[in-house]
Amino acid sequence: MGFEQLLIFGVLLFAFIGLAIDLWSPDAILLTALAVLTISGVLSLEQAFQGFANTTIIALGSLYVVSAAMRESGALDRASSFILGRETRSIQRILLRLCPSVSLYSAFLNNTPVVAMGIPTIRRWALKNNIIVSKLLMPLSFAAIFGGLCTLIGTSTNLITHGLLQSHGFEGLSFFELAWVGVPCAVVGLLYLIFISPLLTPARRDIRYEEERRRNLLVEIEVTEGADVIGETIKDTNLGEFQGFYLSRINRRDREIAPVPKDEKLRRGDHLLYAAKGGIAAKLPDLADYSGLQVIHHPPRDIEQEEKPERELHQVVVKEGSPLVGSTVEEAKLLERFGAAVTGVRRRGRRVDQPLGSFVLHPGDVLLLDTRLGFREAYEDTKDFFLTSAAGGEASGAETSIEEHRSEGKDLYISVAVLVGIVSLVATGLVHIALAGILGVAVLLSFNVIKAGEARKSVDWTVLIVIGAAIGLGKAMEVSGTAELIARWMVDLTSAYGHRTVLAGVVIVTGLLTEIITNNGAVALMFPIALSVAETQGVEARGLFIAITLVASMSLITPIGYQTNLMVYGPGNYRFTDFFKVGFPLELTLWTLVIILVPIFWPM
Repeated sequence: MGFEQLLIFGVLLFAFIGLAIDLWSPDAILLTALAVLTISGVLSLEQAFQGFANTTIIALGSLYVVSAAMRESGALDRASSFILGRETRSIQRILLRLCPSVSLYSAFLNNTPVVAMGIPTIRRWALKNNIIVSKLLMPLSFAAIFGGLCTLIGTSTNLITHGLLQSHGFEGLSFFELAWVGVPCAVVGLLYLIFISPLLTPARRDIRYEEERRRNLLVEIEVTEGADVIGETIKDTNLGEFQGFYLSRINRRDREIAPVPKDEKLRRGDHLLYAAKGGIAAKLPDLADYSGLQVIHHPPRDIEQEEKPERELHQVVVKEGSPLVGSTVEEAKLLERFGAAVTGVRRRGRRVDQPLGSFVLHPGDVLLLDTRLGFREAYEDTKDFFLTSAAGGEASGAETSIEEHRSEGKDLYISVAVLVGIVSLVATGLVHIALAGILGVAVLLSFNVIKAGEARKSVDWTVLIVIGAAIGLGKAMEVSGTAELIARWMVDLTSAYGHRTVLAGVVIVTGLLTEIITNNGAVALMFPIALSVAETQGVEARGLFIAITLVASMSLITPIGYQTNLMVYGPGNYRFTDFFKVGFPLELTLWTLVIILVPIFWPM
């Protein structure tokens, strides 16, 4: 093993550990790894960044815009209303309507907007019909993943393989080529979701119920006229924490301040809301040393009387690669940037019961926000977080009556026609996927279905950077001989038992890798290894490429391996282990199906 190979193993180890512990955002970690390999001479500058010239980047970017146009035109809203329109108490019947439809949509649209639109719609519908939402949101994410297995544009992973095949002199994937194995996997997965997952998914109420209960337990203290603390900061008065309580927020003339900065000066009429450390208080705070402060509300409080018509309550999920990741709630300055007060944070299905100002944010954290009116419409496409509550926010104790109205009419029909046109051009082989996507975006812009600024905001640039950097790392493994070395190790371990066992080894390594470095990174790194395995064994490589493409998208056992899992993690009130409990048997089943079917359709 030479120096370059040792260096690559060291850099990849750094990348894996960094991604596992959320050291930085994925794009920053992979770009840093790529830069180290380039500076060390393993790659030339042109080789390092050729991944960013791959047609996959253009194709995926344009499909993000098409998906955004479908959402803005109301196409996804109309579909959601149709699917969830009929009332029923049977979870299986709901999943029978929901899951196949979601898989169908995600076969032709990016998974992220399909799930992003589905979460608030399902939560609102479940509340109205008294359905446990945790039984629905994990199946929503998994169903979107299954749809992506069936077509070329179903997920970014498929497009990466398509581009890599062409760059290595192979024929690219045809539009429905993956369907030979993808559809059987999707059918098995859907049957599992409909008939078995209801027995395994947890029965937990929507997180808004727990938040309302916690709001009931807040102690409210008013700063009255003549109080000694008027004009003093929170730090100077030691009112940030005392006697088993911490300051959760300040209500100032119907404006929420949360988290409360230590240099915030108190004013007459301020209402200080305190939460008990650990969630439960044995007694009320003693205010004997604070002249002019008085308790005006103590548990239990009537929170329905506190609703402010000019404010909204929203839930958001911190995105992977968000600028918020790694910053404290106070450093994030959500009040200044978005006019949103952070009234609560949840991580891994549990509420954070501590002062929030110093709490460091991670991907998947759920933030509970008190916002200005129109928050969803203004920040739906922000790079910072996913919005998981409906337009108008969430009322306490009862369903909000505010509905989101998107433009329909010509915009709806044009966006649907563009999607159908792209699918038709690519499926018939008339136009390359990247060119078809660009033409589709041009039509949408020409008819003003989506504006240029909205189109730019709809593109997930973090994903595109991850793809470009991961392709560069894959190239480093290829040119340095590292991919060949790993391939020889895999062949030595498995070849004695036949080609199907070699395939099984590739499948298992890909499946484990995708849970650590995301699906896009996994397929980019496994491509040169699969190519070397095929050359070492003297077998046809296409079956191996198909297998790694499908398995890289089957991230079902953790909430962090796939973006849609991260999106439903907090809103579904799930624990980390819930994904393993539901997803592990299914993932093993699908891996087995891939190992059985791939050699049948692509003989090795």
